[in-house]
Amino acid sequence: MRKGVKAAVIGGVLVIFVGGAGYGTYNVLSALRNGDVSSTRTGPPDAAEVRETTQKFFAAWEQGNASAAASYTNNAGGAEPLLKAYTQDADITGVHITPGTATGATVPFTVKATVSYAGKSKPLDYKSELTVVRGQTTHRALVDWKPSVVHPGLEIGDTLVTDESASPPIDAVDRNGKVLTKDAYPSLGPILDTLREKYGAKAGGSPGVELVIRHQAGSAADTTLLTLAKGKPGRLRTTLSAGVQAAAEKAVRTYDESSVVAVQPSTGEVLAVANHRADGFNAAFLGKLAPGSTMKIITAATLIDNGITTANGPAPCTPDALWEGQTFHNLKDLAPNLNATLSESFARSCNTAFIKYTDDLKTDSLTREAEDRFGLGRDNWQTGIPSFDGSVPATGGPDMAASLIGQGQVQMSPLNMASVTATAMTGAFRQPVLVPLSLDGREAARARGLSAGTVQQLRAMMNRTATSGTAAGVMARLGGTIGAKTGSAEVDGQAKSNSWFTGYRNDVAAAAMAQDAGHGIDAAGPIVAAVLRAGG
Repeated sequence: MRKGVKAAVIGGVLVIFVGGAGYGTYNVLSALRNGDVSSTRTGPPDAAEVRETTQKFFAAWEQGNASAAASYTNNAGGAEPLLKAYTQDADITGVHITPGTATGATVPFTVKATVSYAGKSKPLDYKSELTVVRGQTTHRALVDWKPSVVHPGLEIGDTLVTDESASPPIDAVDRNGKVLTKDAYPSLGPILDTLREKYGAKAGGSPGVELVIRHQAGSAADTTLLTLAKGKPGRLRTTLSAGVQAAAEKAVRTYDESSVVAVQPSTGEVLAVANHRADGFNAAFLGKLAPGSTMKIITAATLIDNGITTANGPAPCTPDALWEGQTFHNLKDLAPNLNATLSESFARSCNTAFIKYTDDLKTDSLTREAEDRFGLGRDNWQTGIPSFDGSVPATGGPDMAASLIGQGQVQMSPLNMASVTATAMTGAFRQPVLVPLSLDGREAARARGLSAGTVQQLRAMMNRTATSGTAAGVMARLGGTIGAKTGSAEVDGQAKSNSWFTGYRNDVAAAAMAQDAGHGIDAAGPIVAAVLRAGG
């Protein structure tokens, strides 16, 4: 060996000393203390490593030592600020963590603590879980850092704060004065939080003291986890109907990643909004997805208003249609009919019948119809909470043809399609509202709407679809004045298409979407039918 380099065997491990004995001794002890002599380990941590890392992480967390706890994660820089906020900003003390039985490297646990602020205290109790992984550079067993380790409601960019609430609490009530709560209507939770943030001060309440999740700036309203001192709630009237909302909540629970909206066509008032999604996103109002053949309501109106054909005019259903190098097909088992009318092709949802008319339209014909007649795509809806107004861009090439059948670059939400159906039913575009415009002086978006002749034809085609066409399986027995349109939108990488369905019954119009759920009648259809049945 070179001069100044010594070797020794400690515990079966060859250790190299460089320079003086003091330096070498320090490195040996440090390595033994931190487990670095086994740093060459690879693969998932074993049970003993999972147990040891978890114990050390929990102990540091319980002691309020954010720096130490963060050092047992694979992202100390991301973990330390949140763990520090847990104690300093959220005023959480007396933390006691009880681990559950590990499943491999994943450990569930229960947290019990106390939140204290301005002389007020309340117990805090919740469950979470963590996973122990092998550090990529240190090869140590480390907690795989995610904000949800600290609390399951936390996401990247979120933090915890205990303080006087930013907005006074509200009692949101339905159109008949019934209080709407998160417990009774779970999918309204994020919407009620947004309403509180926006209208709490206007509703006449006074703030309380709360432990909240403060989300990344601008992404969402604070989420209340614990109320230490109740504020005085103000009363906020919404347009919702508790009965229709309950039916909507129940209907979406049957289908994963589904959303539904119901509106009153005569007023534009939103009767129900419900989501059943793992991410908690309000896709009912903010979703941006291709609507599939439900778009044919707007396309049919475009063809009629531009004098290209009529409900009883020709719309041949061919086996396929070619447009600028792209071949479009119909759903499997749909028999062609070269003598079909627009009404028949609409009711049977024949794609090629609509694609064939691409040549007769201008690049912006569909866009103009959507914006000028249906009030879509202008980014000016004032519903009372954030919403997407739909998008029907003017495009050329294959996307122009695809837009006619609700594919390509067209994007809609269930709210948009419920509004489209309401406009088709009444002829008037009435911008959807969840909170009365008079509360804060919002100005509703406006559009020309449809002529009486176009409305008559659209209603006839939608009624035919509901009674003997693709929607009959869920609509035919509803009774009353009914109409509908099915849709399925193909998405790259999905095994199934997104299921879309929109329909009306008497003075209720509803639209639903379920991702990766198949044809319109498979998932979205039953959701809409259940909502229409409740609202009829």
